[in-house]
Amino acid sequence: MLASSMVVPRGVLLSDQELKEPTPVVEASDPGPAPVETPAADVGDAEVVGIPAAEVAEESEESEEEEEDDIVVFDDLGDMSFSDAIDATIVEFDEGGLVTGTVVKIDSDEVLLDIGFKSEGVIPSRELSIRNDVNPADVVSLGEELEALVLQKEDKDGRLILSKKRAQYERAWGTIEKLKEEEGVVSGPVIEVVKGGLILDIGLRGFLPASLVDLRRVRDLAPFVGKTLEAKIIELDKNRNNVVLSRRAYLEETQREQRDEFLTNLKPGEIREGVVSSVVNFGAFVDLGGMDGLVHVSELSWKHVDHPSSVVNVGDEVTVQVLDVDLSRERISLSLKATQQDPWQEFATGHQVGELVYGRVTKLVPFGSFVQVGEGIEGLVHISEMAAHHVEAPEQVVTPGEELWVKIIDIDLDRRRISLSIKQAAEGGEVAAEYRDQFGEHNYDAEGNYIGVQAEAVADHAETEVEAGAEVEVEGELEAALVLDSAALEAVEAVAVEGAAAQAAPEIPTEQ
Repeated sequence: MLASSMVVPRGVLLSDQELKEPTPVVEASDPGPAPVETPAADVGDAEVVGIPAAEVAEESEESEEEEEDDIVVFDDLGDMSFSDAIDATIVEFDEGGLVTGTVVKIDSDEVLLDIGFKSEGVIPSRELSIRNDVNPADVVSLGEELEALVLQKEDKDGRLILSKKRAQYERAWGTIEKLKEEEGVVSGPVIEVVKGGLILDIGLRGFLPASLVDLRRVRDLAPFVGKTLEAKIIELDKNRNNVVLSRRAYLEETQREQRDEFLTNLKPGEIREGVVSSVVNFGAFVDLGGMDGLVHVSELSWKHVDHPSSVVNVGDEVTVQVLDVDLSRERISLSLKATQQDPWQEFATGHQVGELVYGRVTKLVPFGSFVQVGEGIEGLVHISEMAAHHVEAPEQVVTPGEELWVKIIDIDLDRRRISLSIKQAAEGGEVAAEYRDQFGEHNYDAEGNYIGVQAEAVADHAETEVEAGAEVEVEGELEAALVLDSAALEAVEAVAVEGAAAQAAPEIPTEQ
């Protein structure tokens, strides 16, 4: 029996033991002619049978390569079982932990992340960014490696739920807390306008109140969206996920040297030009070209001011006087009325005690009535000075809105008080300078009757217009005319009856 080489078909795998065992001898019932062992032909022998030597060499090399490819080694895991090897490729993590993976799919409402787990992790669109209503494709891209926080190992559908924005939170909080301790500055784009301020993307949502956006309050916040702003951290609460920022604090810090120089050069008593930057209940802030100063409501006008907006508006150019500069508190006090004529001083200069002035009753109080005798000037008629007889209540003598003559009996400029008398005005006296041309003594006869030509001219004009059928309009001088004699009074009443719009002039008291 002859030993022969065992032929192994391609694709059939043999174990190491089978490869080592000797080839068994096969006995045939009819062996037939014994096979003739043909020695391996070399390249030279190939030419004898008509095969080119180059082809034989090439076939020999291909055969050796095929035999190498057919050999498969099973035992390449060492002592590790196949199941253990599979488990070793799966990432271990806990809920709340951070994992890193590759984006493998982007949908309209979620992103799939391969983190080496048995299934891909799902990042819902709301967990992709701190910005609201974002398109996932605008936040991540296929093949991108990113970090995510494990929210839930398995939801009701058995999915692994991840969050990219919360991973950002975890990383950002450490940086933010460190910057807060070092009093550093954060920077980020404005991503949203909310009630009361702006939202900045600083790795998490930072709130910038409207009052802290600039050195002075900004009314319209919309233009800031998309801009990158620097700010200081003034409040930090991780439990409430609350970060409050101040850009004004940053600007004040960077402009401190300029402010110090500005305040040092600003002296009380100076007159400065400025622009009203904001109006509040207690006054108005004026930008002096470097800092804002406050004009208190009491310094806006010599008149009584119900609200600052009745005097100034944002954007108004004003001239103010510097009242005080507080270097330690960096505050500037200004006055608008100090640059205007003091009506009390003007009144005191142009009037004397004992003069008669014409006024209008503005308010009744238990102890008398207030009468306006000039622009922004009111005097008090005490109840004892309202009439020659005893008066129980002011409304027995006058009513609000009534116009009448009063006599000045005292002027206290320091306290800004004027005492008036209706009773003494009835006794007569000299009228104030502004009334003398019209109601001076030369306009009265010896009996005290008014003989001025103005009232007569106005009455004649009114009668002429009525006769012509035209609409009668009596000018303001008729309102100021003081008709004392009955003839003039009857003439005015006749004009009124005929359709004239004239009103009888108040009666001027005369000296007895």
